Amino acid sequence: MTRLYNDPTTFKDDMVDGFVAAYGRYVQRVPGASGVVRTSRPRPGKVSVIVGGGSGHYPAFCGLVGPGLADGAVIGDIFTSPSSEQAYLVGKALDNGAGVLFSYGNYNGDVMNFGLAERRLRSEGTDCRTVVVTDDIASAPAGEVGRRRGVAGDFCVFKIAGAAAEQGLPIDEVERLARRANAMTRSLGVAFAGCTFPGRDEPLFTIDPGEIELGLGIHGEPGVRTITRISAAELAQLLVDAILEERPEQADGRAAVILNGLGATKYEELFVLWKDVLPWLTSAGVRVVSPEVGELVTSLDMAGCSLTLCWLDDELAELWEAPADTPAFRRGAVAPSGSTAVSPNNLVETVSGQATAPADEPTASEESRRAALIVRGCLESMLATISDNERLLGDIDSVAGDGDHGRGMVRGLRAAYEAAQDPSLGAGSTLRAAGASWADNGGGSSGALWGALLQTVGYVLGDETAPSAHVVASALREGAATVCELGGAQVGDKTLLDSLIPFVEMLNLCVAADASLAYAWRCAADAATDAADRTRDLVCRIGRARPLGEKSVGTPDPGAVSLALCARATAEVLEAHCGGGEQS
Repeated sequence: MTRLYNDPTTFKDDMVDGFVAAYGRYVQRVPGASGVVRTSRPRPGKVSVIVGGGSGHYPAFCGLVGPGLADGAVIGDIFTSPSSEQAYLVGKALDNGAGVLFSYGNYNGDVMNFGLAERRLRSEGTDCRTVVVTDDIASAPAGEVGRRRGVAGDFCVFKIAGAAAEQGLPIDEVERLARRANAMTRSLGVAFAGCTFPGRDEPLFTIDPGEIELGLGIHGEPGVRTITRISAAELAQLLVDAILEERPEQADGRAAVILNGLGATKYEELFVLWKDVLPWLTSAGVRVVSPEVGELVTSLDMAGCSLTLCWLDDELAELWEAPADTPAFRRGAVAPSGSTAVSPNNLVETVSGQATAPADEPTASEESRRAALIVRGCLESMLATISDNERLLGDIDSVAGDGDHGRGMVRGLRAAYEAAQDPSLGAGSTLRAAGASWADNGGGSSGALWGALLQTVGYVLGDETAPSAHVVASALREGAATVCELGGAQVGDKTLLDSLIPFVEMLNLCVAADASLAYAWRCAADAATDAADRTRDLVCRIGRARPLGEKSVGTPDPGAVSLALCARATAEVLEAHCGGGEQS
């Protein structure tokens, strides 16, 4: 149980502030961003390695910033991807002319948000690369490695990439070595008890005392299957045998090995398990190189552990054993780098003016400003409805996910509503401002998707006139296309698209029949609600819940449910302002 917090909604920021206060000799916070960088500026010619993801995993990710490892870390809310804006700001702060390498676990929200940041940095002339970690053998079969999650193997990839960059290798080489490290890394974990979010009294999932969850995720997800509890010796054999089944053909026998604790497993217990893991590895011909037993990638207070092997060659072995000095990981003696300290004021200058600044908006017409009042009313109604259902959405999400969907939606909607309060803006600009703020503050895949949806709709509506029902329907159609492109999902994958597409289709159908916007929206909201309920019969085929797709059957998709709730909340506002009559 997470017991020490003030306001659950500020847990991540409070944690980062405390971390920087404790380890200011290593790191400083990037102004305006949820991220930290080394206190010294990267030396000329050195590639900057940036790691990141949601919080709740310490020492990953901020605890790994320092000489020999990462140059910076981007930190999202608990188990939630940081926004693209946050990743961009950290990347901008560390752009030293030699290039920037992002590395993170293979989760939809991270892929979307870091990918958008990379695209933006490239457009500004920064040589930016990405290496996504895919080490979890439980999350997809060997023939579908690209769909696997990144778990404790993150650390191996980060360590090798950081050491390569510290040697002054060019970005092509740093990327190549990081990709090779990922290709040679395999992990498998087990859980004995679920983790608990700040402000919650019960864990995301419970486990019978006589059972173990095998193949867990690091975001509080249960395992892919449940087995009877076994002894440490039996568990050691199970983990080793499963990982050795995927021993790469080119492996020469050397391997970096991590026995990782997930937050509530005592070090003494890990040592008991290691006593049995090592002989099994040795008997299989594995030569263990500088093993690590302890906590490197955790999951709040989850009780469990994982085993990781990164098969080494001469290049990777040298980088794995290279010195490093970070708040949470130290190895050997790091030579002075010649880097110069960068003051907080200089860091402010580095990123000053680089944040997304809204372009000067054209003067909105009076009709569009009146329409913006309705937009603000819709956002307010959506926020109230989702706040009332935050717990429900979290419970739905915890069945096969990390249980944070309700909290993330509230956080994003609150930011969107606050950003929409400028009375001088028209409907289009109001939606664009709301979408940008939702994406920046909501985090995760839902923040990126809702932000893109609102911004696309805003661009289509514009600020010149009061949008007609036909224009609104067309804008929603384009917004849905943007969501499809960004998320890479299809109807039937058990995502918010399974609610959004029926909504958009019904809205356009009714508007084409000359129905009023309020009436068409109500019909579309009903269609979205019915479609969201039908997602309980689907198996999740994409995103974080995919490895537990079968467990999600019988439970609707949280993203589809929240979209339907927002659609119904908006329908009430439109009916109040425009009347609920059928004809336009």
